Amino acid sequence: MNVARTLGYEAGPLRVSGANPIVFIVDDDVSVRESLEELIRSEGWQPETFESAQDFLTRPRVLVPSCLVLDFSLPGLNGLELQKRVAVERTDIPIIFITGYGNVPMTVQAMKAGAIEFLTKPFGDDVLVSAVRSALERSRVAMSHEAEVRVLRDRYASLSRRERQVMALVVSGLLNKQIAGELDISEITVKAHRGKVMQKMRAESLADLVRMATKLQLADAVSKARLRQFAAS
Repeated sequence: MNVARTLGYEAGPLRVSGANPIVFIVDDDVSVRESLEELIRSEGWQPETFESAQDFLTRPRVLVPSCLVLDFSLPGLNGLELQKRVAVERTDIPIIFITGYGNVPMTVQAMKAGAIEFLTKPFGDDVLVSAVRSALERSRVAMSHEAEVRVLRDRYASLSRRERQVMALVVSGLLNKQIAGELDISEITVKAHRGKVMQKMRAESLADLVRMATKLQLADAVSKARLRQFAAS
């Protein structure tokens, strides 16, 4: 059963308000798909099953907490290859691998690539349920972080070029006087730009602004500013 096609989702990410977390199941064994579907539904989550990696990749992203229960051995695109695609395109979907013939090298490879669990069939229902519960919590946290970063990016995009320069120097720890020297502007002008930065970023304090810069991964700008500071000292 392909629930995505049944529901008729349009292309592109969709946010389903109030929707249950989704557990995607990709396994070419219909009996496994049906068994896991029943288990997932009994826990109050929404299962969606696919018999191949290719089918799963055609499923548009839905912005609700989700995870992927993935068979290691699949026809066509195998589990590891699908994992690589998910790691790039759907970073908020943790992966739980399942397989009928697991070995140490396979497990190590999958875990190094970011899988949160590697289960060898047959496994107990409680083991899978526990893994799924942990995966869905990770997905929820990842989506919350992504939403926060998206808001911060919009605020950062509203800054002028000069305001971005001032922000980078402020979060690096430079004083207004030092920033004025770096940018060859007056200290009064620095204060004005700094005030605008705080206002547009909606930062309540310097610590809050530093936290925002960290979430925006402005490390390069901050590092360069610090290097200039050390060179001048």
